[in-house]
Amino acid sequence: MPPTHPAAIRGSVLPMKKRYSVAVIGPSRRFLSGISYFTIRLSNALFIHADVTAVLFRNMLPAPLFPGWKRIGTDISTQEFKEGIEVHEILDWYNPLSWVTGWRIAHRSDVIILEWWTSSVAHMYLIIELLLFKNKPVVIEFHEVVDTLEDSIWILRVYAKVAGRLVRSLASWYVVHSEADRALVISRYHVPPERTVIIPHGLYDQYPVIQRAVAKEKLGIREDYTILFFGLLRPYKGVKTLIEAFGLLPRGIVEQSRLLIVGEAWEDQESVLMSRESKYKDRITVIDRYVTDDEISIFFSAADVLVIPYTRASASGVAHIGMAFGLPIVASSVGGLLEGLGTYSGTTFVQPQKADDLAAALLYVADHRQYFAPPEELRWEAVGKKWKQLLDQIEGQNP
Repeated sequence: MPPTHPAAIRGSVLPMKKRYSVAVIGPSRRFLSGISYFTIRLSNALFIHADVTAVLFRNMLPAPLFPGWKRIGTDISTQEFKEGIEVHEILDWYNPLSWVTGWRIAHRSDVIILEWWTSSVAHMYLIIELLLFKNKPVVIEFHEVVDTLEDSIWILRVYAKVAGRLVRSLASWYVVHSEADRALVISRYHVPPERTVIIPHGLYDQYPVIQRAVAKEKLGIREDYTILFFGLLRPYKGVKTLIEAFGLLPRGIVEQSRLLIVGEAWEDQESVLMSRESKYKDRITVIDRYVTDDEISIFFSAADVLVIPYTRASASGVAHIGMAFGLPIVASSVGGLLEGLGTYSGTTFVQPQKADDLAAALLYVADHRQYFAPPEELRWEAVGKKWKQLLDQIEGQNP
């Protein structure tokens, strides 16, 4: 053994660091959403420190109930799990045998991580937790503390409350992406503060950057200033405020601008209608569909500014794409956005639902366009280290 090898220092053998085994349970690419991407990126980041098994939902709910049901199963993502990660796409909302199989696979791991963003998967999580019978630590990672659609329909609200309470009661640890979400989870769900940990959302830096002029040419954009909204259109996303703010810009600026609204319209068809009725409708392009990974590169490369005008937010995966591209970002000063974007020097915060504030910020960015370096602490290597620290903490309390 060479004398420089760490295990040969002073003739003694150092103990090897423990390599954990972790099961991550979340959505597959079949029901593609931001959480699908997150599940893949988190699994890949954990794989540096642990043996990872991904147990994925194959059918999360009856297809007609999924707003984007027409694209279920279409292959529009290039994201893959790293070679060596064990992947099982097996969980079906209607098949208890698949839940038992998922438990058998997850039970082999030291720690089980449940990705939480919707109560539609709660019954599957609950059965897996009951079968585990608290023999293994379960970590719930919150992406949505409160789903606005579930909260607006009484029967869904009741189900989410009851099922969510049961799932949370059987968990050992809770992970959120910001202090705002930590406070909300503790106050709303009464989870133990000492078991609620902040681990930031990692950057979505998997998309190649294209030269801006080339990207604009691909999209047929001739205007100098491209304003981008990206993501599912839902009422809390504030798209109507963005369209109103665009209408407040001086005509000279608007004539040099293109407002791009890119994303599936779920509960927010009003914004699509509003864009068609705007006095500047010829400067607004709405792409009402879920776009491919290749298209994401084009849209973000063509953008001069990303706008996130949400009225509430736990975190925003879209913001983490924008930061990876080094774009100026105009965002509402709400919830997890304040922390998630607070360390990014390219952020301009505005008051939510204030079209005049948003218009002023867009004018400012038009005159101060530049590239901003993504925060290093949001790189997935850094996020993986935070998870390793949590795994060490869990190990210390569960020897």
